[in-house]
This record gives sequence, structure tokens and C-alpha cells, in this order.
Amino acid sequence: MSARVEHLVTSGTFSLDGGTWDVENNVWIVGDDHEAIVIDAAHDADAIAAAVGDRRLLAIVCTHAHNDHIDAAPALAERTGATIWLHPDDLQLWKQTHPDRLPDAWLQDGQVIEAAGADLTVLHTPGHAPGAVCLYDPGLGTVFTGDTLFQGGPGATGRSFSHFPTIVESIRERLLTLPADTVVRTGHGDSTTIGAEAPHLEEWIKRGH
Repeated sequence: MSARVEHLVTSGTFSLDGGTWDVENNVWIVGDDHEAIVIDAAHDADAIAAAVGDRRLLAIVCTHAHNDHIDAAPALAERTGATIWLHPDDLQLWKQTHPDRLPDAWLQDGQVIEAAGADLTVLHTPGHAPGAVCLYDPGLGTVFTGDTLFQGGPGATGRSFSHFPTIVESIRERLLTLPADTVVRTGHGDSTTIGAEAPHLEEWIKRGH
């Protein structure tokens, strides 16, 4: 059975540099009727576990370690036995939220995560966070971009551990080279496509988020 993509929106807060904001996060579940992986376990382990149901949860993949993307990961892992994956460059951020619980495994650029008929290639896309990654599956025609690329531009780079020129380079080199019809499934808000965002790169650079 081929993999499918399911979508859940959870609500909570994002905290960094002494500020806290209310946010809604996209949680993505990639799987079939028997097994699944979760991309970004945000805010609500109960709701995510309910969406996974009785399927075997193989992995919880973190696109980056801002607290609103990882706060429910340890509880979901404990409940399901899933492995938490994070890029090692985000360990410092991870420890701000979970100082006593390390991820179980480290993501590497070019690694392929296979689950339920999906083949998700890890693309290291620093800028929003040092260890930010996107997950590309050509078979599904989609890329999960976390907070690296949104409908309307790159993720925010105004806080600690972020860098605007770096995120622009990541988007230019790693994402805009994907096929134009690739669906971009983001960490917050609506999905878009590579083709819809690619023409605006120079505008974003001039705007200089």
C-alpha cells in the first residue's frame, strides 16, 4: 500500500529570546494503514497519538528544534516507542526545551528515511535554525519544509540561532531546484508549491527579512 500524507493542526506557544507567542503548528503524518512517521510533534501528544491510531509509529522527525515543533516529541515517543530524529546542529536549541532527554538519532544531509512506502530524503537547510531540515519525497511529489519556506517567503530569521543570508542560500540551492509542481507542506499555515514561490526569491532578498 502506498504512503499518504495526513495533516493535523495543533495549538500552543513558541518561546525564544525571552518572548512567548501563541502559535498554530502543522503536524504531518506520512504512512499507510499499518505504519507511519510524524513530522514535527507539536504541542499535543494526545491528539497526534489519536491521529496515528493503532498504526506503528516508526519515527518522529523534527524539522528543527524550536520548542513549538518538538514540545510533544518525548511524550509521543514514550507512548509509542517511536525514535526521535533531529539534526545535530540543533542540539543546543533542543536542550532549551528538553534538557534531560536527548534525541534518539541524528539526521544527516542526504539520508533517506523509509516508512510505509515513502522515501523521505533529508535536505539540510540551515538559516531559520542551524539544524533545520526539509524532507523531500519525489514519489509523493512533496517537500516538508518546517519553517524554512512558507507560502510567501522564507521563515523568520530575526531571533537567536538564525541568519537571513543562510536561509536564502538554503532555499535557492536545496528547494528551488526541486520540480516546480512539488507541493510545499509547511510548519505553519497553508501549503504552496515550489513553482509558486520560486519567482519571488529576489523580492525576498530585497525585503531582507
